[in-house]
Amino acid sequence: MAVRALDHLVLTVRDLEATRRFYVDGLGLAWIEFEPGRFALGFGRQKINLHVAGKEFEPKAAVPTPGSADFCLLVDEPPTTVAARLEALGFPPILGPVPRTGAVAPLESVYLRDPDGNLVEIAREAPRG
Repeated sequence: MAVRALDHLVLTVRDLEATRRFYVDGLGLAWIEFEPGRFALGFGRQKINLHVAGKEFEPKAAVPTPGSADFCLLVDEPPTTVAARLEALGFPPILGPVPRTGAVAPLESVYLRDPDGNLVEIAREAPRG
């Protein structure tokens, strides 16, 4: 197979500070300014580049839209612990904990919406046995 990993993806957001609060304060991602005025969220060997709606960088998606993403982030702590931290910041869970099927293992997941309405699944591999 030619594809071996995901380097980055792009989220179109309305408000950088609200996005920072959710992902940095709530999830512990790193805030990166990788060029003047260009920001990303870092974790592991990946990053999520941020484009502000109406001020996207070229090239961009055909229809960049805040709130159109749906993705899963794997965490080391119980998803309910992460969800409680995010709820304290004003982002209550909308579902979970629930069992799900991940790319390589069963997951225990909690679902939330970020400030733009993106569906963010917070998951940890379920204990085996």
